[in-house]
Amino acid sequence: QVQLVESGGGLVQPGGSLRLSCAASGFTFSIYGMRWYRQAPGKEREWVATISSTNSVTNYADSVKGRFTISRDNAKNTVYLQMNSLKFEDTAVYYCNGGRSWAYWGQGTQVTVAS
Repeated sequence: QVQLVESGGGLVQPGGSLRLSCAASGFTFSIYGMRWYRQAPGKEREWVATISSTNSVTNYADSVKGRFTISRDNAKNTVYLQMNSLKFEDTAVYYCNGGRSWAYWGQGTQVTVAS
């Protein structure tokens, strides 16, 4: 059974940091790229970042470039999103996504940036 389980969300003040994790199981994690998406209230889900299977290539949405870092540990079947300098507009539910044809999604973890 395929599972993607996000964790690490929470409430943080503007300028703060959070590290999200996504633990994968039920498929060969190490051969697939992985992505993070987010969905803010009343908005469509938007792509945040992508990492290749071997950690060698990363891409970011312009809105998070320079503040967020995606990484992965294939030995732990886990992908991470380090989020620094958080802004109010980063408030959203964050989802990880991956697998063959990008078919698998986690349940999401809430990130709230508020003072």
